[in-house]
Amino acid sequence: MQFSSRTVSFTQPHIMGILNVTPDSFSDGGKHMQTERALRHALAMVQQGATFIDIGGESTRPGAPDVSLQEELDRVIPAIEAITNETNAIISVDTSKAQVMQEAVAAGAELINDVRALQEPGAIEVAAKADVPVCLMHMQGQPRTMQQTPHYQDVTQDVMTFLQQRVDACQNAGIGADKLILDPGYGFGKTLEHNYQLLNGLSHILNMGYPVLVGMSRKSMIGQLLNRAVNERLAGSIALATIAAQMGAHIIRVHDVQETADAVAIVNKLKALQ
Repeated sequence: MQFSSRTVSFTQPHIMGILNVTPDSFSDGGKHMQTERALRHALAMVQQGATFIDIGGESTRPGAPDVSLQEELDRVIPAIEAITNETNAIISVDTSKAQVMQEAVAAGAELINDVRALQEPGAIEVAAKADVPVCLMHMQGQPRTMQQTPHYQDVTQDVMTFLQQRVDACQNAGIGADKLILDPGYGFGKTLEHNYQLLNGLSHILNMGYPVLVGMSRKSMIGQLLNRAVNERLAGSIALATIAAQMGAHIIRVHDVQETADAVAIVNKLKALQ
């Protein structure tokens, strides 16, 4: 896939390091609010093996409050500028707001990662004009309410139907198929059973023909199954990342880059022998 600064081959999985410049994200809220801290953490993740750094200024954890446009800009733009100047990582902006997308790309972001799949006002038009790759994620409901009563006829098929609709909308808006990445949206409006059914059906989503990003790191699908607090979910996160890599996921979005990179390297070694 062609990004502004380079071409990325998805013949093997790539790691996307999570950088939340928020006070209230479920796992690391408040740790990287200052630009200098954000930069240090980003540089560390790149050194540990991250190809992508995903910068988000609004928490999308269940029940999360909305963040104003200006507040989100104030959080993410300085971080993007600083990291772009210091590393060759591909910077992803995790946002649903059209103006944040526009200003983030101007500041150096090369990927738009939108949990609302470009459904907010002006988002699809801005993304088309920005001419950078876009990740479209499935979410049932909104962050404040998405975990109250999730319901599906068939979770994998329903997610695929939604993603195909958003692919079609993007192509109609002038965003080429070669710029699209899909994310099933683990944890976003899904019960524990939904999440594992969706993981079991990952091969069907991969067969849609687009690069697929998965984000399961430290999520409740680990905590609920294993009865582990957020800071006790490393083993579960690595297990899920390993399974996703074995199944063929192209981008694995994680908090723990070094440990995930080690696991993926082992998967890659075994695949090379097959």
